[in-house]
Amino acid sequence: MTQDEINRLEWQNPQNWTSGSKWLGVYFSHADSRIIVPKSIPSHGWTLNLAKPAGVAWLIFCILAPLVLTILTSIIIILSIN
Repeated sequence: MTQDEINRLEWQNPQNWTSGSKWLGVYFSHADSRIIVPKSIPSHGWTLNLAKPAGVAWLIFCILAPLVLTILTSIIIILSIN
């Protein structure tokens, strides 16, 4: 069995998806080699494979980057006013 076949079978396995909303479905599969995968309903976009360290790193980056940019922008505005 090729890795592409394993990835497809893992993606189709409902146990690798959260049981909540399909809109917010979280994907978790150690056997799937991909970091970014289509959502369980592919027309809804893409999601991260949180079983992979790189997937978790991307999630943290996506959360922290806007916060850091907001804080830095606030600091620059405050410093430019004074």
